[in-house]
Amino acid sequence: MIVAEEGDTLVIRHALGEARVKRNPQKVVVFDFGALDTLDALGVPVTGLPKTNIPRYLAKYESDAYQNVGSLAEPDFEKLSELQPDLIIISGRQRQVYGELNKLGPTLYLAIDYTRYADSVKENVRVLGEIFDKQQEVDTYLTTLEEKIAAVRAKVAAAGVPTALVILVNDRNISAFGPASRFGLVYDVLGFTPIDPNIEVSTHGMNISYEYLVEKNPDYLFVVDRGSVVGGQGVTPARQTLDNELVKRTKAYQNGHIVYLQADLWYLSGGGLQSFAAMIDEVGNALP
Repeated sequence: MIVAEEGDTLVIRHALGEARVKRNPQKVVVFDFGALDTLDALGVPVTGLPKTNIPRYLAKYESDAYQNVGSLAEPDFEKLSELQPDLIIISGRQRQVYGELNKLGPTLYLAIDYTRYADSVKENVRVLGEIFDKQQEVDTYLTTLEEKIAAVRAKVAAAGVPTALVILVNDRNISAFGPASRFGLVYDVLGFTPIDPNIEVSTHGMNISYEYLVEKNPDYLFVVDRGSVVGGQGVTPARQTLDNELVKRTKAYQNGHIVYLQADLWYLSGGGLQSFAAMIDEVGNALP
């Protein structure tokens, strides 16, 4: 991704263009919670971020010490113009406004390629390590991640490579995610057998019914409760949505293998150094 160094400036080519970023930029605005997670792990200060739906473990960024630059979907361009950031970090949710953001400061697009999740995360954090002179710290974190992945894959193998399905519950609606999707790391990285290799890949998953869960009957059902982090009042919790007789007929329910994942990690900040490690641990802890 880094294609050239010109003195203290890095030229970084990304999927939307090219960013010219000075090493150790001082005013950093982050629109991606995964990148914020990584910068937090590396001890890199940030100036501004969207202050809606901040993951619980990053709640310190709700402080007035940090500027509010809008929401994940709607940046506050006036505030950004006022801040004159040295670096703006974005991901897929801001893709459509990249051109406008890039006029206000060097804008770096760090989305995750879900078809190669682990490698894509590594590349993103290494770029941030280069920008902020944190290469050694990044290498240490990545070594730990590799060890965690290997340990969980070994547990999955020891358990006979059980089948799994990852679902997103949004109020009363359920969608499924398979390999090469935003939650595909359960299969692609950690080694579970996808119960349905033909799930349509899309941002919000493939809509499914309770009957689908009974028909596919996975050994493990991993649940991301979207409503718990962005749903607001009146949204039915995932545990209540799944509390019905059809779900109770599945092996996952009968064997105590319905796993409710920490939604702010999986839905809001996946791909950060801290969140990736915690996601691996959550899946690993579901196994005997």
